[in-house]
Amino acid sequence: MTSPVTNVPLLEARSVYKHFPVRRGLLQRVVAKVRAVDGVDLEILPLETFGLVGESGCGKSTLGRTLVRLLEPTSGEIRFQGEAITRLQGRETKRIRRDMQFIFQDSATSLNPRKTIGEIVAEGLLIHNIGTARERHSRALEIMNRVGLGPALADRYPQECSGGQRQRVGIARALVLEPKLVIADEPVSSLDVSIQSQVLNLLVDLRQRFGLTYLFIAHNLAVVTYIADRVAVMYLGKVVELATSEDLLLNPLHPYTVSLLSAIPDVMAARRRKRVILAGEIPSPMSPPSGCHFRTRCPIAQPICAEVEPTLVSGGRGHSVACHFPGTFSG
Repeated sequence: MTSPVTNVPLLEARSVYKHFPVRRGLLQRVVAKVRAVDGVDLEILPLETFGLVGESGCGKSTLGRTLVRLLEPTSGEIRFQGEAITRLQGRETKRIRRDMQFIFQDSATSLNPRKTIGEIVAEGLLIHNIGTARERHSRALEIMNRVGLGPALADRYPQECSGGQRQRVGIARALVLEPKLVIADEPVSSLDVSIQSQVLNLLVDLRQRFGLTYLFIAHNLAVVTYIADRVAVMYLGKVVELATSEDLLLNPLHPYTVSLLSAIPDVMAARRRKRVILAGEIPSPMSPPSGCHFRTRCPIAQPICAEVEPTLVSGGRGHSVACHFPGTFSG
């Protein structure tokens, strides 16, 4: 893994919230709100792969889309290369989005079935008015070759391609504008296991070749720790632990992280963790528990957990955790 060349963040999020109103009745009055992202702070450094992991419904995909303003934040500040981008409009937003590209989870629905692969890959160049038609086509073929797609695919349509090929198209589309930050939202979850490793290795190679920074979102902690330099663990809209991949694997401090790690198969018998099965279901993001959001499923919850919400506190070496009793549960 490539170490960041600077400690100045490429992307910063400060107290970012994203709530969705729930409307009911004839007048569609707001009766509740879904707290999808509930106060997140994070920094992504240049040239690093920052992993974001958690169960389905924890808010990680919503956070990724909010950071690039595919969704507008309810409140909070987002800065890219030191520039506040939360309130940019029109051309200024378009300018920033050229440097912040997105790889979507479902390649089958994220690609326009009426456009050829060549047109899809070159579309960003057309939107940003870069080059002539011939130059855009040439650039599309070049980036397709870089991601392992032959020129013959340029005239095909997405429905004529395999799942692995479609995901490579999505990667090529994101890279054609030479962005600085790529948000990869569950980019391998819909692929066969054999194809997953190929796509992961491709992303690693492209990161080194193009000097990319990734925000890599997934629910599989094994996949995230394989590719990421640092990992943030999310639960019900909040980051509950943040550490390097190595520290997270060797010394998880939050009970939720311990449970996620226990689900990772390990062929080394001496290193196998006892499987931790969490009780109950994830609470509704419309009415999260008081205090610690995880307390209703936590095996070591105490009365203080219902009364006081823990904050993300550094435990040294860049390892932070939001827990009243960090490191006391090992499964």
